[in-house]
Amino acid sequence: MLRVLCLLRPWRPLRARGCASDGAVGGSEIQVRALAGPDQGITEILMNRPSARNALGNVFVSELLESLAQLREDWQVRVLLFRSGVKGVFCAAAFPAPTIAAMDGFALGGGLELALACDLRVAASSAIMGLIETTRGLLPGAGGTQRLPRCLGVALAKELIFTGRRLSGTEAHALGLVNHAVAQNEEGDAAYQRARALAQEILPQAPIAVRLGKVAIDRGMEVDIASGMAIEGMCYAQNIPTRDRLEGMAAFREKRPPKFVGK
Repeated sequence: MLRVLCLLRPWRPLRARGCASDGAVGGSEIQVRALAGPDQGITEILMNRPSARNALGNVFVSELLESLAQLREDWQVRVLLFRSGVKGVFCAAAFPAPTIAAMDGFALGGGLELALACDLRVAASSAIMGLIETTRGLLPGAGGTQRLPRCLGVALAKELIFTGRRLSGTEAHALGLVNHAVAQNEEGDAAYQRARALAQEILPQAPIAVRLGKVAIDRGMEVDIASGMAIEGMCYAQNIPTRDRLEGMAAFREKRPPKFVGK
């Protein structure tokens, strides 16, 4: 049912956002599309560098950062979903709206580091992931040594980094590294389908409250509990005068679904 209802628009480079397109632009390593119909509010970023299995090349990173910078200012983006255009490979970063990584194949080294930069992660049970840099004489970059301990705790993060161990999606879910692990389907996009369903759960919620909640969590994690409470209080105060907060309260009193507008 989810596939029948979803109205898919063509992929396009973000810099050509206002132009019509008949399909994916092969020369762009980062492509974007906004979903329509019941998925309106979900924007997808497709990572498409098949020749290098989505490795973090200069053009790839430059286009990704450019896309994020432009989408950051777009309040129509309520959830940002990262997926791979290279079958079996995943290879996403600070963004005001919730971000979800869909890992249907390999997410090794930089691929996992970028997935760790997302708020939520969904993996196929057969996906393979790990910070394998030490097996190549390197150490994780892109924040991997900072984000993994926050997901798993210091000791377990050290074990995985020191050993360069690879985990299946099922193992990663058991450790708490991913939010959901799902059995792979024949199309090879089970994680993407589950990630989109998760995004649909976020869409009806008040977008300003969701964004401020993300700020309160992310910034609060970096400081002591007293400072974190102060950050939470500031975020709460910013949300009080919004139209969405008033709408939420009115909808509760009137026993009806709220209609949030992001103001």
